[in-house]
Amino acid sequence: MTSIAALAAVAGELEAAFPDPWLRAFSVKANDVPAIVARLGRLGLAANVVSRGEWAAARAAGIPNAGVTLEGIGKSDGELRAAVRAAAAGDPLRWVAVESPEELDALAALAARAGLGAGGRPPLEVLVRLNPDVQPETHRGLAVGRGTAKFGMTETELTAAVAALPADGPIRARGIHLHVGSQLGAVDAWRDAVRRGLAVLSLVRAGRPAFDTLDVGGGFPVGDAGTVPRPARFAEEAAALIGALPEDRRPARLAVEPGRFLVAAAGTIVASVLHVRERGDGERVVVIDAGMTELIRPALYGATHPMRALTSLGAPVHPGAAPSSAARVDGPICESTDTFGSAELPPLHRGDLVAIAETGAYAASMASTYNGRPAAPQVLLEPNGTLTAARSRGRVRFAG
Repeated sequence: MTSIAALAAVAGELEAAFPDPWLRAFSVKANDVPAIVARLGRLGLAANVVSRGEWAAARAAGIPNAGVTLEGIGKSDGELRAAVRAAAAGDPLRWVAVESPEELDALAALAARAGLGAGGRPPLEVLVRLNPDVQPETHRGLAVGRGTAKFGMTETELTAAVAALPADGPIRARGIHLHVGSQLGAVDAWRDAVRRGLAVLSLVRAGRPAFDTLDVGGGFPVGDAGTVPRPARFAEEAAALIGALPEDRRPARLAVEPGRFLVAAAGTIVASVLHVRERGDGERVVVIDAGMTELIRPALYGATHPMRALTSLGAPVHPGAAPSSAARVDGPICESTDTFGSAELPPLHRGDLVAIAETGAYAASMASTYNGRPAAPQVLLEPNGTLTAARSRGRVRFAG
């Protein structure tokens, strides 16, 4: 379930921190349900995608190509061709962010064969991804801005790749894309990355005036007030760095593309209790009908999510009404790592409901049908309290 009021609140906070003319896009990999992408689109968010599948989700949500940016570490030839075809048809993406010199060469060759940049056809606009070589304050698995990470180019690789592009060829390099990591616990690494991005942008722009765009990615964390930096804190750092530059060296276009920050807190998984077991060591184990197929983050890298009971022994739970004790909450999947960790829960039996909060990001988009389970339905909680179907439950075809 996704709260539309919560989506609106965080979208408003992002806009207040990074107002126009900042370009604001939602990183669709965080939640690829078209109905949710569409609601964010109505709130002024463009779409950042990393595959043709996410691109299709953005289009299904009503986002035009002009509001879609394509990036991603592993773009196939088919995805590059699709971007070129759209440009050749006069309906280009806002830009394509290129990960490596090899990818840039492949894209340039495809664009040349399509006649882009010649015969009155505009060239394909690209950003080049810089690996900022910083140490983000986050889980190692989320620190994509490290120098050893697979993402982006070194400064040397990037400047050489752009220098090799003909000024009037099928590809027009428009600037730099960078991303430091997700769930950043501090602004220091992000600030250092933006500083390096601005320096490289200025260096290249001296010979290429059209190289004028800086996309700083996302990474804004989700957490209780006062425990994590808010987008406004990141915006202050960016404004100070940009303001310190001479007027002619400042980027003409700036973009930000958060994912988790926009959707995480708006999402809740509502699950039904299947078993309650008392183990020999005194531990209470609650098995629910949602598992790693619906939310893989705890099994993938130890992520934790708040959990609470909605009913206790069949009756609604009111704050402080039922005594609670520690319980381990596990899923139904035939894997020992299918667990959500511990929570304080009241007495429960089969059929009671448990809510897992802050599941709007990297739950639905990373869900699977392992163990032959159908995809979970998705619903939107409207501001007036009504529910709207966003995606139906998946179907199981049984031939027995």
